[in-house]
Amino acid sequence: MYIAILGRQPVFGVAELEQLYGADAVRWFSDTTATVDSGSFDFNRLGGTQKAGRVVAELSGDWHRVSMQIVKHYSLAWADRQGKITLGISAYNFSATAREIQKTGIVLKSKLKQRGVSLRLIPNAEPALNTAASHHNKLGLSDNHVELLVIRSSGGKAIIAESIGAQNITAIAARDQARPKADSFVGMLPPKPARIMVNLTGLNSGRILDPFCGTGVLLQEAALLGFDVYGSDLSEKMVSYSNENLEWIRGRYGLGVSMNVQLGDAMETAWKPPIDAIATETYLGQPFSAPPSPAKLTEVRGNCNHIIGRFLSNIGAQVAPGTP
Repeated sequence: MYIAILGRQPVFGVAELEQLYGADAVRWFSDTTATVDSGSFDFNRLGGTQKAGRVVAELSGDWHRVSMQIVKHYSLAWADRQGKITLGISAYNFSATAREIQKTGIVLKSKLKQRGVSLRLIPNAEPALNTAASHHNKLGLSDNHVELLVIRSSGGKAIIAESIGAQNITAIAARDQARPKADSFVGMLPPKPARIMVNLTGLNSGRILDPFCGTGVLLQEAALLGFDVYGSDLSEKMVSYSNENLEWIRGRYGLGVSMNVQLGDAMETAWKPPIDAIATETYLGQPFSAPPSPAKLTEVRGNCNHIIGRFLSNIGAQVAPGTP
């Protein structure tokens, strides 16, 4: 079993997990975590999970009790460990302070030192290490770079899990900020929600269409997940931007998938098959620098409804029933 530390919108993270692993396999554990009952777990595919770990123990009690179990278990389990251990401890939903969490690591470090085992402890500024600290210290990526994820439910149950990684914020930031073309005027869909949207299609392989592709963020995330991608946009500028960004991502990651972007109005375009799934952020209305008047808001909302309604009628006639 695995446990996921969910992102800023936990319900979307759970929906993504349910689509990938089945609703019966996913259970809320706390307000910000969920367990996944599966023999394997592809953490790098996810957009809505910040960290994840393999569950190694289930118990109950406050931090003092859980801390004693951690020290007892790992002082024996790592007694013969070769090479230096880098350790981080992250506690979620406990009343313990960062100093108390750190003390657990210090006690464990002392006991291992008596056995000749060297341990480097990542300092806790908060009870849980932030994603950046976990990522930059490569915690969860090897046997000697360990993060213990210790999560308490509202009912007092506790899970101890060994991390299998944290979100690669360096790569995510590069895909968001270092790509050749961006345009804040038409929208700034970030990579993580775009990846969640792709995963919510439930598709394992095939071709994904984004009919309002903008600068191609959703297309790039779909391509990175191994899908063929097909985009269209009303703006020649956006088509050019998407093509340039996709070629950049292809070269950066050596992708071999099919990528196609064309000019087209989503209300009337005839897209070329196959279309195995559709994932898109539709037209959201013109941007405002100040709250619009009620009359203007009504006008913009009506325009959005018109465009989205026409698009749905158009695409509905071009895809097979049941296409996600």
